Amino acid sequence: MVHRVTANGANIPAIGFGTWPMKGQECIGAIHSALDAGYDHIDTAAMYKNESEVGEAIASHGRSREEIFLTTKVWYEDIADGDLQRSAQDSLTRLGLDDVDLLLIHWPNADIPLAESIGALCDARRKGLARHIGVSNFPSGLLDQAIALADEPICVNQVDYHPFLNQDAVLSVCRNHGLAMTAYAPIARAGALFEAPAIRDLAREKGKNEAQIVLRWHIQQPNVVAIPKSATAERIRANIALDDFELLDDEMARISDLARPDGRTIAPSWSPQWDAVA
Repeated sequence: MVHRVTANGANIPAIGFGTWPMKGQECIGAIHSALDAGYDHIDTAAMYKNESEVGEAIASHGRSREEIFLTTKVWYEDIADGDLQRSAQDSLTRLGLDDVDLLLIHWPNADIPLAESIGALCDARRKGLARHIGVSNFPSGLLDQAIALADEPICVNQVDYHPFLNQDAVLSVCRNHGLAMTAYAPIARAGALFEAPAIRDLAREKGKNEAQIVLRWHIQQPNVVAIPKSATAERIRANIALDDFELLDDEMARISDLARPDGRTIAPSWSPQWDAVA
């Protein structure tokens, strides 16, 4: 069984199941496959427009709600005080739940004071809408500010992270303050990453597929959680089958050395000022 990451009171399975951009029966079926395979961590967001399907999948599967760590996120346009709490409640209505395990601010918003949005996030936790709270897409300086402003524990920063993108600055802040860093797009949309000799050769040597090598690289790092997505039952099962091998220190380093300046997979117009990357 994949280990869990402890982060300021949250106990988070190190491999979760990402649901973007699935909808409808594809989403429900994929979540059922994930729960069958042993995933205990499901990730969604208001912006994904699939919270109803996520809630239906959890309710219809048969696994106990208490066995599942569920994350959702508030869209960056809705993080003003009042708007954030309403968005969180709307998410719960769509999910058919009383609370989520983790509520995140999906992106920072330069037009809304950080103190206001973090205050609203903390208030959502006090109101019982979420057991734990965090942020997403926060660079290191903004994350430091958010932690300083919060009067409830910040547990997670969910960011773009994979071997093509060095996130040492963010990861350092997370480790210094006891947060988990959750990697979305953890296999960098596959493609070129799987063609890199460091990945391809290790997959052959270990008798694993390339995604398993990359995901094992993630979860062997302290404080790191990964949330791969797949709609294929076979790949869903493979992505969590990581317990029967390890990467040596030099193998971890070979993968980390793949980082490059153009490695970021997502950078919309509302992005914050990212940390410099080598």
